[in-house]
Amino acid sequence: MHLHEITTDLAPAAIGPYAQAIRAGDFVYTSGQLPLTASGAMIATSMSDQTRQVILNLKAVAEACGGALSQAVKANVYLKDLSLFAEFNAVYEQMFEGHKPARSTVEVARLPKDALVEIELVLYVPAEKK
Repeated sequence: MHLHEITTDLAPAAIGPYAQAIRAGDFVYTSGQLPLTASGAMIATSMSDQTRQVILNLKAVAEACGGALSQAVKANVYLKDLSLFAEFNAVYEQMFEGHKPARSTVEVARLPKDALVEIELVLYVPAEKK
């Protein structure tokens, strides 16, 4: 199977030795996205604002491989504080526009750049057949 790296300038560049996403056949695996702008600046400190930015980053990465958030089959969510779960969930539901991928959500002690949320996705994006 051929692996293909996915990159876009519309999401923040990787802050370490990893890709924004990798296509493996018809599946795309994103790296965890943080609430950073495409230029790498951390955005506001509210869970709502950070969640919105993370999902916009994931949307940009999905679109870079010809996909969309509606093609997400699995989301792994890492929250700094589960007491903010309802605030996170309200924005998540709005941004996914009713699409409900399988999801795991866990509380973690700390995230890179002291973010409140990080999300990674697995998307099903059929490769073009030639």
